[in-house]
Amino acid sequence: METAAMLRHISSTSVVSSSILFRSSQGLLSRSSIFTLPKLHRLIPNPSKQSQLSLLRRHLRPISTLPHSFPIKRSLSPQAVATQPSHTSSDVETQDDVAEKLGFEKVSEQFIKECMASAVLYKHKKTGAQVMSVSNDDENKVFGIVFRTPPKDSTGIPHILEHSVLCGSRKYPLKEPFVELLKGSLHTFLNAFTYPDRTCYPVASTNTKDFYNLVDVYLDAVFFPKCVEDIQIFQQEGWHYELNDPSEDITYKGVVFNEMKGVYSQPDNLLGRTTQQALFPDNTYGVDSGGDPKAIPKLTFEEFKDFHQMFYHPSNARIWFYGDDDPKERLRLLSEYLGMFEGSSASNKSKVAPQKLFSVPVKIVEKYPAGDGGDLKKQHMVCLNWLLSDKTLDLETELSLGFLDHLLLGTPASPLRKILLESGLGEAIVGGGVEDELLQPQFSIGLKGVAEEDIQKVEELVMSTLKKLAEEGFDSNAVEASMNTIEFSLRENNTGSFPRGLSFMLRSMGKWIYDMDPFEPLKYETPLIKLKARIAEEGPKAVFSPLIEQHILNNPHRVTVEMQPDLQKASYDEATEKEILAKVKSSMTEEDLTALTNATQELRLKQETPDPPEALRSVPCLSLHDIPKKPIHVPTEIANIDGVKILQHDLFTNDIVYTEVVFDMSLLKQELLPLVPLFCQSLLEMGTKDMDFVLLNQLIGRKTGGISIYPFTSSVRGKKEPCSCIVVRGKAMGERAGDLFNLINCVLQEVQLTDQQRFKQFVSQSKAKMENRLRGSGHGIAAARMDAKLNIAGWTAEQMGGISYLEFLRALEEKVDQDWDGIASSLEEIRKSLFSRKQCLINVTSDGKHLTNSEKYVRTFLELLPDLTCGEANNWDFELSTKNEAITIPTQVNYVGKAANIYETGYQLKGSAYVISRYISNTWLWDRVRVSGGAYGGFCDFDTHSGVFSFLSYRDPNLLKTLDVYDGTGDFLRGLEMDNDTLTKAIIGTIGDVDAYQLPDAKGYSSLLRYLLGVTEEERERRREEILSTSVKDFKEFADAMEHVKEKGVVVAVASPEDVNSAGEDRRCYFQVKKAL
Repeated sequence: METAAMLRHISSTSVVSSSILFRSSQGLLSRSSIFTLPKLHRLIPNPSKQSQLSLLRRHLRPISTLPHSFPIKRSLSPQAVATQPSHTSSDVETQDDVAEKLGFEKVSEQFIKECMASAVLYKHKKTGAQVMSVSNDDENKVFGIVFRTPPKDSTGIPHILEHSVLCGSRKYPLKEPFVELLKGSLHTFLNAFTYPDRTCYPVASTNTKDFYNLVDVYLDAVFFPKCVEDIQIFQQEGWHYELNDPSEDITYKGVVFNEMKGVYSQPDNLLGRTTQQALFPDNTYGVDSGGDPKAIPKLTFEEFKDFHQMFYHPSNARIWFYGDDDPKERLRLLSEYLGMFEGSSASNKSKVAPQKLFSVPVKIVEKYPAGDGGDLKKQHMVCLNWLLSDKTLDLETELSLGFLDHLLLGTPASPLRKILLESGLGEAIVGGGVEDELLQPQFSIGLKGVAEEDIQKVEELVMSTLKKLAEEGFDSNAVEASMNTIEFSLRENNTGSFPRGLSFMLRSMGKWIYDMDPFEPLKYETPLIKLKARIAEEGPKAVFSPLIEQHILNNPHRVTVEMQPDLQKASYDEATEKEILAKVKSSMTEEDLTALTNATQELRLKQETPDPPEALRSVPCLSLHDIPKKPIHVPTEIANIDGVKILQHDLFTNDIVYTEVVFDMSLLKQELLPLVPLFCQSLLEMGTKDMDFVLLNQLIGRKTGGISIYPFTSSVRGKKEPCSCIVVRGKAMGERAGDLFNLINCVLQEVQLTDQQRFKQFVSQSKAKMENRLRGSGHGIAAARMDAKLNIAGWTAEQMGGISYLEFLRALEEKVDQDWDGIASSLEEIRKSLFSRKQCLINVTSDGKHLTNSEKYVRTFLELLPDLTCGEANNWDFELSTKNEAITIPTQVNYVGKAANIYETGYQLKGSAYVISRYISNTWLWDRVRVSGGAYGGFCDFDTHSGVFSFLSYRDPNLLKTLDVYDGTGDFLRGLEMDNDTLTKAIIGTIGDVDAYQLPDAKGYSSLLRYLLGVTEEERERRREEILSTSVKDFKEFADAMEHVKEKGVVVAVASPEDVNSAGEDRRCYFQVKKAL
């Protein structure tokens, strides 16, 4: 099934969030994106999580919004190096002739209007490999090869193999060609990821030469990897026993092992895994393809090799090409690889059997690791889950289920979501609604933060609400709003920084991987028209009520999962692991222990020994001549309406108007800062005098593509005071621009901030989200805390999104009942302090016609704003202690940070700093923190606005050892030997980051941020010249700045109490300890 639900209409405090953003996956209307799939594992950590640390810091790096969905029909990046292929009749014949000569049989050819592309499905005659070749004028070219990889157990074979195949191959015999591509490519996407039943290897680039380099490395990696011959790769990426000295304890190490320990430390992830395995007890989804940390050490090297031999074969492959490159060249490159193989039975052996439906519902009770803060009896989770069908659904039913999901849960006003949250039975929603990335669709919904005695009440409320909706149907305004929201998203085709071609690939793969039609998921126009006509003719009740009754209410395949908090689970799991390892050690002889110690040292030596120059040269690389000398230019005109500056960006946007209305926040009192995120949410989720929030929400959905409101804070280089503002983002079709500005005005000025019960819900939801962030994104929490210790902008942001904010929320939860009048008064004071014409700046991105047309609506909007006299900016205090801090949570992995302001040393910013910091991440930290240290990720970030240089690790088994690696960075740079090829790669990779691919709305937003932070076009050009002229001398000189971080840096670790206590034994009084969960 391809068609799932829309992303929820949620307001967010994130600097890059939108209230209605549509993420792309294999579904026509999918909420489950590649960035959020709960059961998906990546080779490297989610780039969006890492980039949040520097998204608004690097004035050279364009800023992308979060991914929307569905590719648009046109691409505009100036990086194009290839032209659209000409599809004359003779050219098509030539292409067919070439395909025939290269051993490909054309199965089908279709024009896909939705992406303005010609798509040809081929079958390789010799092996049976299937190839989809999609040609259009999108310069952001995409390749992907996907294998069905159904596991039989939870040892994590598919996941470990996904990591391992990119660690060297036949043509590229170095340790990690993947890292060399990270260092020196212009890729717009480079990763790999494991689903429960398939493994995907996608790449993307706008540069044709670079694109084919990437494709060749990936093809050689999957078909001819070194890992099936070299057990040390399996040990490094999967698991191994580590023993540094025979007198010490044995430990487990391995990148995937530690990644999954982090996954299994998060309650929401445990809920998702328990749900999947309970819904699918009889097929491959009943085990964890990512790997259960308890099962991973049972995996043998022989099983690992056999799995590759069985499933990584062309007969089991689906291969995807997309973009403006030559379709004939695609087939030539593929034929070189596919021709080396004969046919195999892999495709038959990899088929996924459907799960038969239960005859009676099932209930599962599991435990999750909890901290001892708060009342444990009120920390239960309960989720109701249905397997919706045991048969393939027709496209109209899939589309209807996607609409139903959006109606039920897609916005704060959606009835199922609203009733659950307003019930007071829990703090936040769990369950993803309709999920469709697997063979059979499922539906999940529940609550977290539930009292033990209310578990049954939650179940009853879900069932009674669904029954009532089936009986009464949905409000006509809600249906219209959902229809507009979904259709807007499909027409916008906005995937953010995520390549459009990759979103199409994943969407197509949802059918194709199960031997169904790969074209069907790409064509939404016809089924959408039919569904709209059916709703108009029969009414929404006739369409949606039968779906609720058949697939949910009358469906016995229901699993209710209850997750109970357990104070002892984390320590029990650790103790069990140590007991197992103690038994392993006790069974060994002295000779065995010596051999294991030697093996540990040999593996570490291999990991830390650089590849020889000849091996490095085997990886193809661009030259500096391939790099544009000028930065990407975004057209910007600055107009003035009644004293307010209007930034206008004339770009093709498919008739959509994007706008940002920015208000200076510096007049706000310091004590009101922590209320700002909740204030932003209240504006979008409370009602006006004439409309309750449901009607307002529906009106926004009917008239626009969404409105979001959030605070933005950044340091400004050379200034002590930060740039702090409220950003209101919105988008609408050009003919609806007037509605968009009217609704923004309504939200800002007419919403009544008086609904005590809804505000209390917001507090509970925000607290639950922050606690979840602590467990899953501890590196972000650590980074925010370090910034808060080092500059005013960091302190300000942490008050609205870090540990300080979590502490504020916990206190506020009690205060809402005790002093609501005072809180409501504070919310109104925030509004009066912020929304003034004199504190306003407006940014608009669209084509010239719509920019001109929008001016009258902008003028009317400004006339309606209060014309208050500006007061003096408040001097916000900056008082966080600069002492090292350990924030303890129940977890099996750590997040370790260290940072300092290197401008304090007198360091003057040069473009080379971008090259150097990126190189440190991709070499020193990759090798020492990830490869030999076993962490899932290790990286650094340089905030060029504040001067803060940060080191961070992600899902890290170590703490002090990682800090020692950070402290060794200066010596690493001083001893660095770098040839011209290595330096060139580092420069090219940095330019690839700086020139990150952007859609028009993101270009306009990036230009706005540069304006706010005082970054001129002249400076951008100067920094680019400095990047291109970076020398080895620059690396050596940067060592002094790294020495400052070593000597003066502040440390923040989000870690387990056990690891913090152990660190305290080694370094007394090193940390101030703060218990967070």
